[in-house]
Amino acid sequence: MKLNKIHHIAIICSNYERSKKFYVNILGLDIIKEVYRKDRESYKLDLGVSGNYQIELFSFKQSPKRPSYPEARGLRHLAFEVDNIDEGIKELNDKNVLTEDIRIDEITGKRFTFFSDPDDLPIELYEK
Repeated sequence: MKLNKIHHIAIICSNYERSKKFYVNILGLDIIKEVYRKDRESYKLDLGVSGNYQIELFSFKQSPKRPSYPEARGLRHLAFEVDNIDEGIKELNDKNVLTEDIRIDEITGKRFTFFSDPDDLPIELYEK
């Protein structure tokens, strides 16, 4: 099998409007398509990331909370590459998004930090 690229990442949120505002207005992702699926009472929002990747934001009634801490098996976090982490942190902080202290990847020597989306999904900024 030859895998070409990651096609999309699916995120289920607890409050659709709050998460839509976060991913569009705070992170600056582009809305590709928004659909309300009446039979599922669920929104599906396709978001573009610099024209390369796509995030699918879903809303479902009564979706259970997934624990983030302690770290459990499975997919851990979503990471975005940035050219300048200091600028990214400043932009997030200016929009009242708290970020952790900058850490250094002991293998690559690159700088990174974490912050959370409205449902406490860990998101990483990783400097190019």
